[in-house]
Amino acid sequence: MNALTRFAQSRAAWLTLTATAVMLELAALFFQYVMKLDPCVMCIYQRLAIFGILFAAVIGLAGYQSRIARLAALIIWGVSAAWGLKLALELVDMQTNPSPFATCSFLPEFPTWMPLHEWFPSVFMPTGMCSDIPWEMMGVTMGQWMIVAFSVYLVALLICFVPALRLKK
Repeated sequence: MNALTRFAQSRAAWLTLTATAVMLELAALFFQYVMKLDPCVMCIYQRLAIFGILFAAVIGLAGYQSRIARLAALIIWGVSAAWGLKLALELVDMQTNPSPFATCSFLPEFPTWMPLHEWFPSVFMPTGMCSDIPWEMMGVTMGQWMIVAFSVYLVALLICFVPALRLKK
């Protein structure tokens, strides 16, 4: 068994995924509550996509020795990262090509059976506008950084997918 397969099937791989997702969630809360940057609805959806990756990481962490658990975690990771990338691309498009006809809503459109913005308003209630660019680092907006983050998650998934599902010898 090669090193990549050993890593992809180890607790360390899932701990790494957990740590990166937790760091991104903490960074989002830091931006919101310390730097006073209001998240828009697209930011909230991206935050939920990161929570999806965190959920996948927890499944992988709990069941890293089970091929079925790893497969479930990989699928959730992939769906969450792809959805997050789609959202980040849409947000950047709204910011770089503003249009009065292409705006985001003021409230998230969560299912009625899961109104996260009502259950956890401090985390999931949007208070900003999608067209605002409240923060940049090195000339790159937060939305553009999230494109990088979700792309890295997808590349890591592509690298680890087959090794994580290989049978142990």
